[in-house]
Amino acid sequence: MAASEKALRLVEECVGVGEIALSDRVLAGVRYDVRRFQAFTPSGMPVPGLHRIEGRIGFEDERPAVPCDCTLRLEDGRSLRITIVDADGHVLAEGHGPSRCHCC
Repeated sequence: MAASEKALRLVEECVGVGEIALSDRVLAGVRYDVRRFQAFTPSGMPVPGLHRIEGRIGFEDERPAVPCDCTLRLEDGRSLRITIVDADGHVLAEGHGPSRCHCC
């Protein structure tokens, strides 16, 4: 199926205060506002692994160097692997689906 046949839909929005786990430290008390988009086939079935997470992290004091791969821990206990892409705290993560690799 061609990529143009899949549509991304907003499936979840998360807002809260969590923490960022970096390779060498944890930054607690970071505000986050992230949205998860999921790919769907024309028939309405979700495409496993094909998703996009985007949003923003608000830092109080310490900011990691960017770009930075890290883990965002949400208030509800879930964790998201994300990349902080700029100094304003914009984040991005994209899944690529099982048809393109064997890692997911």
